Amino acid sequence: MAMKFRAHDTFFIRKGWLSKGMERVVEKPDLFIDKEENPMDILGIGSNMVKALRYWLRAVGLTTEPTRGRRIQSLTPLGEQVYLNDRYIEELGTLYLLQYQLAKQKEEATAWYFFFNEFSMSEFTREEFVQALQNYILMADDASSVAIRSLNDDFACIINTYLPRYKSNSGKVSPENNIDCPFGELGLIDIANRKQKTYKKSIPAAGSLNPWVVFAVIVDQANGRDEIGLNELLTRPYNIGKVFNLDAITMLDVLHEIENRGLLKIIRTAGLDVIHLNQKMDFNECVRNYYETIDEGV
Repeated sequence: MAMKFRAHDTFFIRKGWLSKGMERVVEKPDLFIDKEENPMDILGIGSNMVKALRYWLRAVGLTTEPTRGRRIQSLTPLGEQVYLNDRYIEELGTLYLLQYQLAKQKEEATAWYFFFNEFSMSEFTREEFVQALQNYILMADDASSVAIRSLNDDFACIINTYLPRYKSNSGKVSPENNIDCPFGELGLIDIANRKQKTYKKSIPAAGSLNPWVVFAVIVDQANGRDEIGLNELLTRPYNIGKVFNLDAITMLDVLHEIENRGLLKIIRTAGLDVIHLNQKMDFNECVRNYYETIDEGV
């Protein structure tokens, strides 16, 4: 399996980057490969940041580009929905949708995939994460050596993605500083012990997760099935428990909200612990419904 590390060149996603990137890609699909016009001038950022932005647009599922031929970028179906409905990425639901895309990038963003889907420690230091990631790489089929520096840089980038800088550098950074990554609003990582430099995975509040967004992930991972075990939802890689850091109680709270909308039924009788999907929908239909309901204030 191919794995990618440090493709961000140490630059985490800055506020405004993704919306600016989408706008420019729509205007100019060959933005990143044009020999005539410099993307640094068009985007107003340095060359390494341009590379990082190109990478992040793909990693969070907003754009795609062919692997051969002219590598021009285009919006994905999700990218089109976000561009149409939440271009400046102000809705928490949009961030959760992008979080799902990022956390399932096993090849393109291996450290992110590993952190959310395979790494089981709820409290950890940088050294513990890097050691566990090294072990994961060694266990992979195509075991290849990756520089420790790259893994350390990936860890730092994960922390900077989800932990607002005013928390990690309290007293040095004002909360208004716009260098923060918008994913910090999800609250998926916090500081466990500042002195010992330990971090912890945080469970988001059930109310922060829109039912349509969670249902989108459930149907995407159901692969056409209409019955899924609760344990699978909680513990299987790519599913809602893993990509959103949910525990069993929070997950059930969210599932009850989805059940209240008639989208699924929770069945916990006769030895069953499953959900039954009442609606035949795909991921993109759920995303459309999400944006329609927030427009209507539902």
